[in-house]
Amino acid sequence: MHRRLIAPGALAASLLLAIPASAASYSPGAPGIGDPYYPAYGNGGYDVSHYDLRLKYQPQTDELEGTATLLATTKQDLSRFDLDFLLEVSEVRVNGAKASFTTSGQHELEITPATPLPKGTPITVVVRYSGVPSTKSAYGFSTWHRTSDGAVAADEPEAAWWWYPSNDHPSDKATYDVSVAVPDGTQAISNGALQSTSSKLGWTRYNWRSNKPQATYLTTLAVGKFDITTGKTSDGIPVINAYSKDLGDNDGAARASVERTGELVDWLSGYFGPYPFNSVGGYVPNTTTGYALETQTRVYYSPKQFANGSNTSVVVHELAHQWYGDDVSLAGWKDIWINEGFARYAQWLWSEHEGEGTAQELADYVYASHPADDAFWTVKPGDPGPDNQFDTAVYDRGALAVQTLRNEIGDDAFFAVLKGWPKDHAYGNASVGDFQKYAEKVSGKSLAALFDTWLFQPSKPAAPAAKGASTASRSAAATVQPKSWKKIAATNSAHQG
Repeated sequence: MHRRLIAPGALAASLLLAIPASAASYSPGAPGIGDPYYPAYGNGGYDVSHYDLRLKYQPQTDELEGTATLLATTKQDLSRFDLDFLLEVSEVRVNGAKASFTTSGQHELEITPATPLPKGTPITVVVRYSGVPSTKSAYGFSTWHRTSDGAVAADEPEAAWWWYPSNDHPSDKATYDVSVAVPDGTQAISNGALQSTSSKLGWTRYNWRSNKPQATYLTTLAVGKFDITTGKTSDGIPVINAYSKDLGDNDGAARASVERTGELVDWLSGYFGPYPFNSVGGYVPNTTTGYALETQTRVYYSPKQFANGSNTSVVVHELAHQWYGDDVSLAGWKDIWINEGFARYAQWLWSEHEGEGTAQELADYVYASHPADDAFWTVKPGDPGPDNQFDTAVYDRGALAVQTLRNEIGDDAFFAVLKGWPKDHAYGNASVGDFQKYAEKVSGKSLAALFDTWLFQPSKPAAPAAKGASTASRSAAATVQPKSWKKIAATNSAHQG
Protein backbone atom coordinates (compact mmCIF):
# COMPACT_ATOMS: atom_id res chain seq x y z
CA MET A 1 0.00 0.00 0.00
CA HIS A 2 1.38 3.40 -0.96
CA ARG A 3 0.31 6.50 0.88
CA ARG A 4 0.42 9.83 -0.94
CA LEU A 5 1.74 12.74 1.11
CA ILE A 6 -0.56 15.77 1.19
CA ALA A 7 0.50 19.20 2.33
CA PRO A 8 -1.39 20.30 5.50
CA GLY A 9 -3.13 23.17 3.72
CA ALA A 10 -4.26 20.99 0.88
CA LEU A 11 -5.48 18.35 3.36
CA ALA A 12 -7.57 20.92 5.23
CA ALA A 13 -9.06 22.18 1.98
CA SER A 14 -9.93 18.66 0.83
CA LEU A 15 -11.57 17.88 4.20
CA LEU A 16 -13.65 21.02 3.98
CA LEU A 17 -14.88 19.95 0.58
CA ALA A 18 -15.65 16.39 1.76
CA ILE A 19 -17.44 17.19 5.01
CA PRO A 20 -20.74 19.10 5.04
CA ALA A 21 -20.74 22.31 7.02
CA SER A 22 -23.26 20.77 9.44
CA ALA A 23 -21.14 17.70 10.15
CA ALA A 24 -19.90 19.13 13.42
CA SER A 25 -23.43 18.83 14.77
CA TYR A 26 -23.40 15.03 14.53
CA SER A 27 -22.73 13.31 17.85
CA PRO A 28 -23.28 9.91 19.47
CA GLY A 29 -26.60 9.19 21.15
CA ALA A 30 -26.31 8.95 24.92
CA PRO A 31 -25.75 5.42 26.33
CA GLY A 32 -28.58 6.04 28.81
CA ILE A 33 -31.95 7.73 28.38
CA GLY A 34 -31.43 9.92 31.45
CA ASP A 35 -33.33 8.14 34.23
CA PRO A 36 -31.51 8.83 37.52
CA TYR A 37 -32.64 5.49 39.00
CA TYR A 38 -31.01 3.50 36.19
CA PRO A 39 -28.55 5.78 34.35
CA ALA A 40 -27.46 3.16 31.79
CA TYR A 41 -30.97 1.99 30.85
CA GLY A 42 -32.40 3.10 27.55
CA ASN A 43 -30.52 5.25 25.06
CA GLY A 44 -30.56 8.76 23.69
CA GLY A 45 -30.89 10.09 20.17
CA TYR A 46 -33.85 8.22 18.73
CA ASP A 47 -37.38 7.02 19.38
CA VAL A 48 -38.64 3.54 18.40
CA SER A 49 -42.15 3.18 16.98
CA HIS A 50 -42.22 -0.56 16.16
CA TYR A 51 -40.33 -3.78 16.88
CA ASP A 52 -40.57 -6.74 14.52
CA LEU A 53 -38.97 -9.79 16.16
CA ARG A 54 -38.54 -12.98 14.16
CA LEU A 55 -37.16 -15.69 16.43
CA LYS A 56 -36.32 -19.40 16.54
CA TYR A 57 -35.89 -21.08 19.92
CA GLN A 58 -34.72 -24.57 20.89
CA PRO A 59 -35.96 -25.42 24.41
CA GLN A 60 -33.57 -28.33 24.94
CA THR A 61 -30.44 -26.24 24.49
CA ASP A 62 -31.78 -22.74 25.24
CA GLU A 63 -30.45 -21.56 21.88
CA LEU A 64 -32.14 -18.47 20.48
CA GLU A 65 -31.72 -17.09 16.97
CA GLY A 66 -33.30 -13.82 15.96
CA THR A 67 -33.66 -11.01 13.51
CA ALA A 68 -34.95 -7.80 15.07
CA THR A 69 -36.18 -4.98 12.86
CA LEU A 70 -36.68 -1.66 14.62
CA LEU A 71 -38.50 1.28 13.07
CA ALA A 72 -37.38 4.53 14.67
CA THR A 73 -36.89 8.26 14.17
CA THR A 74 -33.77 10.19 15.12
CA LYS A 75 -34.14 12.94 17.71
CA GLN A 76 -30.75 14.55 17.05
CA ASP A 77 -28.03 14.56 14.41
CA LEU A 78 -26.61 11.09 15.13
CA SER A 79 -23.12 9.83 14.37
CA ARG A 80 -23.86 6.57 16.21
CA PHE A 81 -26.35 5.15 18.71
CA ASP A 82 -26.78 2.36 21.22
CA LEU A 83 -29.23 -0.48 21.79
CA ASP A 84 -29.52 -2.44 25.04
CA PHE A 85 -28.63 -6.09 24.35
CA LEU A 86 -26.61 -9.08 25.59
CA LEU A 87 -26.58 -11.80 22.91
CA GLU A 88 -24.05 -12.25 20.09
CA VAL A 89 -24.66 -10.03 17.07
CA SER A 90 -23.59 -11.17 13.59
CA GLU A 91 -24.84 -8.27 11.46
CA VAL A 92 -26.41 -4.82 11.77
CA ARG A 93 -27.91 -2.79 8.96
CA VAL A 94 -29.22 0.76 9.13
CA ASN A 95 -31.51 1.84 6.29
CA GLY A 96 -30.33 -1.16 4.29
CA ALA A 97 -26.60 -0.49 4.53
CA LYS A 98 -24.22 -2.48 6.69
CA ALA A 99 -23.30 -0.72 9.91
CA SER A 100 -20.31 -1.32 12.16
CA PHE A 101 -20.94 -2.33 15.75
CA THR A 102 -19.22 -3.09 19.02
CA THR A 103 -20.19 -3.63 22.66
CA SER A 104 -19.48 -1.61 25.77
CA GLY A 105 -20.54 -1.41 29.40
CA GLN A 106 -22.84 -4.06 30.83
CA HIS A 107 -25.39 -4.21 28.00
CA GLU A 108 -24.60 -1.62 25.33
CA LEU A 109 -24.56 -2.47 21.63
CA GLU A 110 -22.93 0.50 19.90
CA ILE A 111 -23.97 0.95 16.25
CA THR A 112 -22.23 3.25 13.79
CA PRO A 113 -24.20 3.67 10.53
CA ALA A 114 -22.39 3.96 7.21
CA THR A 115 -23.42 7.61 7.02
CA PRO A 116 -24.48 9.97 9.82
CA LEU A 117 -28.19 10.36 10.43
CA PRO A 118 -29.76 13.84 10.46
CA LYS A 119 -32.33 14.72 13.11
CA GLY A 120 -35.85 13.69 12.15
CA THR A 121 -34.75 10.83 9.88
CA PRO A 122 -36.90 7.69 9.80
CA ILE A 123 -34.55 4.73 10.25
CA THR A 124 -34.85 0.97 9.91
CA VAL A 125 -32.39 -0.98 12.04
CA VAL A 126 -31.95 -4.72 11.41
CA VAL A 127 -30.00 -6.78 13.96
CA ARG A 128 -29.20 -10.47 13.36
CA TYR A 129 -28.19 -12.36 16.48
CA SER A 130 -27.99 -15.64 18.34
CA GLY A 131 -26.97 -17.02 21.71
CA VAL A 132 -27.92 -18.88 24.86
CA PRO A 133 -29.77 -16.36 27.05
CA SER A 134 -29.35 -18.34 30.29
CA THR A 135 -25.57 -17.89 30.05
CA LYS A 136 -25.84 -14.11 30.07
CA SER A 137 -25.98 -11.75 33.02
CA ALA A 138 -25.67 -8.04 33.66
CA TYR A 139 -25.06 -6.37 37.01
CA GLY A 140 -24.81 -9.90 38.44
CA PHE A 141 -28.32 -11.07 37.60
CA SER A 142 -30.45 -12.60 34.85
CA THR A 143 -34.11 -12.05 33.97
CA TRP A 144 -34.25 -15.10 31.69
CA HIS A 145 -35.93 -17.97 33.56
CA ARG A 146 -35.36 -21.52 32.38
CA THR A 147 -38.13 -24.07 32.92
CA SER A 148 -38.21 -27.84 32.47
CA ASP A 149 -39.71 -27.42 28.99
CA GLY A 150 -38.50 -24.00 27.85
CA ALA A 151 -37.96 -20.52 29.21
CA VAL A 152 -39.67 -17.29 30.23
CA ALA A 153 -38.66 -13.65 29.82
CA ALA A 154 -40.54 -11.55 32.38
CA ASP A 155 -39.04 -9.12 34.86
CA GLU A 156 -38.99 -5.49 35.98
CA PRO A 157 -37.44 -2.98 35.42
CA GLU A 158 -35.60 -4.88 32.68
CA ALA A 159 -36.08 -8.10 30.69
CA ALA A 160 -35.56 -7.32 27.01
CA TRP A 161 -31.75 -7.50 26.84
CA TRP A 162 -31.77 -11.28 27.08
CA TRP A 163 -33.88 -11.83 23.97
CA TYR A 164 -34.08 -8.75 21.76
CA PRO A 165 -32.19 -5.46 21.23
CA SER A 166 -34.14 -2.43 22.38
CA ASN A 167 -34.31 1.08 23.75
CA ASP A 168 -35.05 -0.30 27.18
CA HIS A 169 -36.95 2.38 29.07
CA PRO A 170 -40.73 2.82 29.55
CA SER A 171 -40.63 6.31 28.06
CA ASP A 172 -39.98 4.84 24.59
CA LYS A 173 -43.08 2.72 23.92
CA ALA A 174 -43.70 0.96 20.62
CA THR A 175 -45.95 -1.55 18.90
CA TYR A 176 -44.77 -5.14 18.41
CA ASP A 177 -44.89 -8.11 16.08
CA VAL A 178 -43.32 -11.16 17.76
CA SER A 179 -42.94 -14.27 15.61
CA VAL A 180 -41.43 -17.34 17.27
CA ALA A 181 -40.64 -20.77 15.81
CA VAL A 182 -40.45 -23.65 18.31
CA PRO A 183 -40.38 -27.44 17.93
CA ASP A 184 -43.78 -29.03 17.21
CA GLY A 185 -45.62 -29.80 20.44
CA THR A 186 -44.21 -26.72 22.16
CA GLN A 187 -45.99 -23.35 22.32
CA ALA A 188 -44.66 -19.80 22.18
CA ILE A 189 -46.66 -17.16 24.03
CA SER A 190 -46.24 -13.40 23.86
CA ASN A 191 -48.25 -10.20 24.19
CA GLY A 192 -51.35 -9.14 22.30
CA ALA A 193 -53.37 -11.19 19.85
CA LEU A 194 -52.29 -14.40 18.14
CA GLN A 195 -52.42 -13.54 14.44
CA SER A 196 -51.62 -16.97 13.02
CA THR A 197 -49.69 -20.22 13.41
CA SER A 198 -47.98 -22.40 10.82
CA SER A 199 -46.03 -25.66 10.90
CA LYS A 200 -43.16 -26.79 8.68
CA LEU A 201 -40.45 -29.43 8.96
CA GLY A 202 -40.99 -30.09 12.66
CA TRP A 203 -41.29 -26.46 13.71
CA THR A 204 -44.38 -24.41 14.57
CA ARG A 205 -44.33 -20.64 14.25
CA TYR A 206 -46.54 -18.41 16.42
CA ASN A 207 -47.19 -14.84 15.30
CA TRP A 208 -48.27 -12.38 18.02
CA ARG A 209 -49.16 -8.71 17.61
CA SER A 210 -49.43 -5.86 20.13
CA ASN A 211 -51.05 -3.01 18.23
CA LYS A 212 -50.92 -0.41 21.01
CA PRO A 213 -47.77 1.21 22.43
CA GLN A 214 -45.99 -1.06 24.90
CA ALA A 215 -43.01 -0.53 27.19
CA THR A 216 -40.05 -2.87 26.70
CA TYR A 217 -40.22 -4.35 30.22
CA LEU A 218 -43.87 -5.23 29.60
CA THR A 219 -42.97 -7.43 26.64
CA THR A 220 -42.88 -11.13 27.46
CA LEU A 221 -41.91 -14.41 25.87
CA ALA A 222 -42.83 -17.84 27.23
CA VAL A 223 -41.89 -21.11 25.55
CA GLY A 224 -43.03 -24.48 26.89
CA LYS A 225 -45.83 -27.02 26.93
CA PHE A 226 -49.01 -25.21 27.93
CA ASP A 227 -52.70 -25.90 28.23
CA ILE A 228 -54.29 -22.86 26.58
CA THR A 229 -57.84 -21.66 27.28
CA THR A 230 -59.74 -18.98 25.41
CA GLY A 231 -62.84 -16.88 25.99
CA LYS A 232 -64.15 -13.31 25.83
CA THR A 233 -65.04 -10.55 28.22
CA SER A 234 -68.56 -9.12 28.21
CA ASP A 235 -67.28 -6.41 25.85
CA GLY A 236 -65.89 -8.99 23.44
CA ILE A 237 -62.19 -8.68 24.35
CA PRO A 238 -60.45 -12.03 23.61
CA VAL A 239 -59.12 -13.78 26.73
CA ILE A 240 -56.12 -16.09 26.30
CA ASN A 241 -54.77 -17.92 29.35
CA ALA A 242 -52.05 -20.58 29.52
CA TYR A 243 -50.93 -23.05 32.19
CA SER A 244 -47.80 -25.17 32.22
CA LYS A 245 -48.68 -28.86 32.10
CA ASP A 246 -46.48 -29.58 35.13
CA LEU A 247 -47.86 -27.18 37.75
CA GLY A 248 -48.65 -30.06 40.08
CA ASP A 249 -50.69 -29.19 43.17
CA ASN A 250 -50.82 -25.49 42.21
CA ASP A 251 -52.70 -26.18 38.98
CA GLY A 252 -56.24 -26.02 40.36
CA ALA A 253 -55.74 -22.85 42.38
CA ALA A 254 -53.98 -21.16 39.46
CA ARG A 255 -56.85 -21.92 37.11
CA ALA A 256 -59.49 -20.97 39.68
CA SER A 257 -57.85 -17.56 39.89
CA VAL A 258 -56.64 -16.74 36.38
CA GLU A 259 -59.76 -18.13 34.66
CA ARG A 260 -61.67 -15.25 36.30
CA THR A 261 -59.70 -12.74 34.20
CA GLY A 262 -62.66 -11.86 31.96
CA GLU A 263 -64.94 -11.26 34.94
CA LEU A 264 -62.32 -9.10 36.67
CA VAL A 265 -61.67 -7.03 33.54
CA ASP A 266 -65.41 -6.35 33.34
CA TRP A 267 -65.42 -5.29 36.99
CA LEU A 268 -62.31 -3.11 36.72
CA SER A 269 -63.72 -1.42 33.61
CA GLY A 270 -66.43 0.02 35.85
CA TYR A 271 -63.76 1.95 37.75
CA PHE A 272 -61.08 2.58 35.12
CA GLY A 273 -63.02 2.80 31.86
CA PRO A 274 -62.94 0.52 28.80
CA TYR A 275 -60.15 -2.05 28.66
CA PRO A 276 -57.45 -0.42 26.50
CA PHE A 277 -55.94 -3.32 24.53
CA ASN A 278 -56.77 -5.95 21.88
CA SER A 279 -56.45 -9.00 24.13
CA VAL A 280 -56.18 -9.96 27.79
CA GLY A 281 -55.12 -12.97 29.80
CA GLY A 282 -52.37 -14.52 31.86
CA TYR A 283 -49.98 -17.42 31.92
CA VAL A 284 -48.59 -19.58 34.70
CA PRO A 285 -45.31 -21.29 33.75
CA ASN A 286 -43.53 -23.67 36.08
CA THR A 287 -40.92 -21.20 37.24
CA THR A 288 -39.29 -21.01 40.67
CA THR A 289 -39.64 -17.22 41.01
CA GLY A 290 -42.15 -15.82 43.46
CA TYR A 291 -43.47 -12.75 41.70
CA ALA A 292 -46.18 -11.80 39.23
CA LEU A 293 -45.79 -9.11 36.59
CA GLU A 294 -48.25 -7.04 34.57
CA THR A 295 -46.76 -7.92 31.18
CA GLN A 296 -49.08 -6.07 28.81
CA THR A 297 -52.21 -8.04 27.87
CA ARG A 298 -50.64 -11.32 29.04
CA VAL A 299 -49.87 -11.26 32.76
CA TYR A 300 -47.08 -13.45 34.12
CA TYR A 301 -47.91 -15.36 37.33
CA SER A 302 -45.54 -17.51 39.34
CA PRO A 303 -47.07 -20.77 40.60
CA LYS A 304 -46.06 -19.66 44.10
CA GLN A 305 -48.79 -17.00 43.96
CA PHE A 306 -51.28 -19.89 44.27
CA ALA A 307 -49.43 -22.10 46.75
CA ASN A 308 -52.00 -21.37 49.48
CA GLY A 309 -55.03 -21.68 47.23
CA SER A 310 -56.78 -19.41 44.77
CA ASN A 311 -56.08 -15.68 44.95
CA THR A 312 -58.18 -13.39 42.79
CA SER A 313 -56.60 -10.43 44.59
CA VAL A 314 -53.29 -10.87 42.77
CA VAL A 315 -55.17 -11.15 39.47
CA VAL A 316 -56.98 -7.88 40.26
CA HIS A 317 -53.63 -6.24 41.05
CA GLU A 318 -51.98 -7.24 37.78
CA LEU A 319 -55.06 -6.49 35.67
CA ALA A 320 -55.39 -3.03 37.27
CA HIS A 321 -51.89 -2.36 35.92
CA GLN A 322 -53.22 -2.72 32.39
CA TRP A 323 -54.69 0.76 32.93
CA TYR A 324 -52.29 2.08 35.58
CA GLY A 325 -48.79 1.25 34.37
CA ASP A 326 -49.36 -0.26 30.92
CA ASP A 327 -51.86 2.05 29.17
CA VAL A 328 -50.49 5.05 31.09
CA SER A 329 -46.84 4.27 31.79
CA LEU A 330 -44.53 6.04 34.20
CA ALA A 331 -42.44 8.88 32.84
CA GLY A 332 -39.47 7.78 34.94
CA TRP A 333 -38.93 4.96 37.40
CA LYS A 334 -39.36 7.34 40.33
CA ASP A 335 -43.06 7.59 39.34
CA ILE A 336 -43.68 3.97 40.37
CA TRP A 337 -46.49 5.06 42.76
CA ILE A 338 -48.82 5.60 39.80
CA ASN A 339 -48.34 1.91 39.00
CA GLU A 340 -48.24 0.24 42.39
CA GLY A 341 -50.34 2.54 44.58
CA PHE A 342 -53.33 2.21 42.29
CA ALA A 343 -52.92 -1.50 41.57
CA ARG A 344 -52.88 -2.08 45.33
CA TYR A 345 -55.89 0.21 45.75
CA ALA A 346 -57.76 -1.89 43.18
CA GLN A 347 -57.25 -4.82 45.55
CA TRP A 348 -58.82 -2.74 48.32
CA LEU A 349 -61.82 -2.01 46.11
CA TRP A 350 -62.10 -5.74 45.31
CA SER A 351 -62.01 -6.49 49.05
CA GLU A 352 -64.90 -4.07 49.49
CA HIS A 353 -66.76 -5.71 46.59
CA GLU A 354 -66.29 -9.15 48.15
CA GLY A 355 -67.40 -7.98 51.62
CA GLU A 356 -64.00 -8.73 53.13
CA GLY A 357 -63.11 -5.24 54.35
CA THR A 358 -63.72 -1.75 52.98
CA ALA A 359 -61.03 0.43 51.48
CA GLN A 360 -61.29 2.69 54.54
CA GLU A 361 -60.91 -0.26 56.93
CA LEU A 362 -57.84 -1.41 55.03
CA ALA A 363 -56.42 2.13 55.09
CA ASP A 364 -57.00 2.36 58.84
CA TYR A 365 -55.38 -1.03 59.37
CA VAL A 366 -52.27 -0.08 57.35
CA TYR A 367 -51.99 3.21 59.24
CA ALA A 368 -52.36 1.59 62.66
CA SER A 369 -50.04 -1.33 61.87
CA HIS A 370 -46.96 0.84 61.49
CA PRO A 371 -45.85 2.95 64.48
CA ALA A 372 -44.19 6.30 63.84
CA ASP A 373 -40.68 4.87 64.22
CA ASP A 374 -41.30 2.09 61.69
CA ALA A 375 -38.95 2.23 58.67
CA PHE A 376 -42.12 1.83 56.59
CA TRP A 377 -42.67 5.59 56.89
CA THR A 378 -39.16 6.49 55.73
CA VAL A 379 -39.96 5.22 52.23
CA LYS A 380 -41.40 7.98 50.05
CA PRO A 381 -43.84 6.42 47.55
CA GLY A 382 -43.62 9.47 45.28
CA ASP A 383 -39.85 9.03 44.87
CA PRO A 384 -38.72 5.92 46.78
CA GLY A 385 -35.26 5.54 45.22
CA PRO A 386 -34.09 2.53 43.21
CA ASP A 387 -33.38 0.42 46.32
CA ASN A 388 -36.93 0.86 47.62
CA GLN A 389 -38.77 0.93 44.32
CA PHE A 390 -40.74 -2.22 45.14
CA ASP A 391 -40.79 -1.85 48.90
CA THR A 392 -44.04 -2.78 50.62
CA ALA A 393 -44.49 0.88 51.56
CA VAL A 394 -44.79 1.85 47.88
CA TYR A 395 -47.78 -0.48 47.71
CA ASP A 396 -49.42 -0.02 51.12
CA ARG A 397 -48.48 3.57 51.95
CA GLY A 398 -49.12 4.27 48.28
CA ALA A 399 -52.68 2.91 48.50
CA LEU A 400 -53.19 4.77 51.78
CA ALA A 401 -52.35 7.98 49.91
CA VAL A 402 -54.98 7.08 47.30
CA GLN A 403 -57.63 6.61 50.02
CA THR A 404 -56.60 9.92 51.58
CA LEU A 405 -57.07 11.58 48.20
CA ARG A 406 -60.52 10.00 47.93
CA ASN A 407 -61.52 11.37 51.32
CA GLU A 408 -60.19 14.82 50.50
CA ILE A 409 -61.92 15.35 47.14
CA GLY A 410 -65.02 13.17 47.68
CA ASP A 411 -66.25 10.11 45.85
CA ASP A 412 -67.69 11.86 42.81
CA ALA A 413 -64.45 13.63 41.94
CA PHE A 414 -62.31 10.68 43.01
CA PHE A 415 -63.99 8.15 40.77
CA ALA A 416 -64.00 10.69 37.94
CA VAL A 417 -60.23 10.95 38.36
CA LEU A 418 -59.84 7.17 38.55
CA LYS A 419 -61.67 6.67 35.26
CA GLY A 420 -60.52 9.82 33.49
CA TRP A 421 -56.78 9.48 34.03
CA PRO A 422 -56.27 6.45 31.71
CA LYS A 423 -58.37 8.15 29.04
CA ASP A 424 -56.63 11.52 29.37
CA HIS A 425 -53.14 10.00 29.08
CA ALA A 426 -54.00 6.95 26.93
CA TYR A 427 -50.99 5.03 25.57
CA GLY A 428 -48.60 7.65 26.88
CA ASN A 429 -46.35 8.36 29.85
CA ALA A 430 -46.92 10.54 32.89
CA SER A 431 -45.39 11.52 36.22
CA VAL A 432 -46.68 11.85 39.77
CA GLY A 433 -46.73 15.60 39.19
CA ASP A 434 -48.91 15.11 36.13
CA PHE A 435 -51.35 13.04 38.19
CA GLN A 436 -51.52 15.71 40.89
CA LYS A 437 -52.33 18.37 38.28
CA TYR A 438 -55.02 16.16 36.77
CA ALA A 439 -56.62 15.45 40.16
CA GLU A 440 -56.58 19.19 40.94
CA LYS A 441 -58.18 19.97 37.59
CA VAL A 442 -61.01 17.46 38.10
CA SER A 443 -61.61 18.21 41.78
CA GLY A 444 -61.03 21.96 41.72
CA LYS A 445 -58.89 21.64 44.87
CA SER A 446 -55.27 22.41 45.62
CA LEU A 447 -53.62 19.09 46.52
CA ALA A 448 -49.97 20.08 46.90
CA ALA A 449 -49.93 19.66 50.70
CA LEU A 450 -51.71 16.29 50.56
CA PHE A 451 -49.33 14.88 47.93
CA ASP A 452 -46.29 16.20 49.76
CA THR A 453 -47.39 14.75 53.11
CA TRP A 454 -48.46 11.32 51.91
CA LEU A 455 -46.01 10.69 49.09
CA PHE A 456 -42.86 12.70 49.73
CA GLN A 457 -42.29 13.06 53.48
CA PRO A 458 -40.17 10.33 55.18
CA SER A 459 -42.33 10.31 58.29
CA LYS A 460 -45.74 9.13 59.51
CA PRO A 461 -48.43 11.70 58.68
CA ALA A 462 -51.02 12.79 61.23
CA ALA A 463 -54.09 10.55 61.30
CA PRO A 464 -56.03 11.10 58.06
CA ALA A 465 -59.54 12.44 58.12
CA ALA A 466 -62.31 10.20 56.82
CA LYS A 467 -66.03 10.49 56.46
CA GLY A 468 -68.52 8.25 58.17
CA ALA A 469 -66.75 7.50 61.44
CA SER A 470 -64.99 9.35 64.23
CA THR A 471 -61.21 9.10 64.54
CA ALA A 472 -61.62 7.39 67.92
CA SER A 473 -63.97 4.68 66.67
CA ARG A 474 -61.81 4.14 63.61
CA SER A 475 -58.70 3.82 65.76
CA ALA A 476 -60.35 1.11 67.83
CA ALA A 477 -61.49 -0.79 64.74
CA ALA A 478 -58.11 -0.40 63.01
CA THR A 479 -56.55 -3.12 65.15
CA VAL A 480 -58.93 -5.69 63.62
CA GLN A 481 -57.36 -7.28 60.57
CA PRO A 482 -59.71 -7.17 57.57
CA LYS A 483 -60.60 -10.59 56.20
CA SER A 484 -58.95 -9.83 52.84
CA TRP A 485 -55.63 -8.78 54.35
CA LYS A 486 -53.77 -12.09 54.07
CA LYS A 487 -54.57 -12.45 50.38
CA ILE A 488 -53.59 -8.84 49.76
CA ALA A 489 -50.37 -9.22 51.74
CA ALA A 490 -49.57 -12.37 49.78
CA THR A 491 -49.07 -10.15 46.74
CA ASN A 492 -46.41 -8.05 48.49
CA SER A 493 -43.88 -10.26 46.76
CA ALA A 494 -45.64 -9.80 43.43
CA HIS A 495 -42.74 -7.86 41.93
CA GLN A 496 -39.97 -9.22 44.11
CA GLY A 497 -38.04 -12.30 43.16
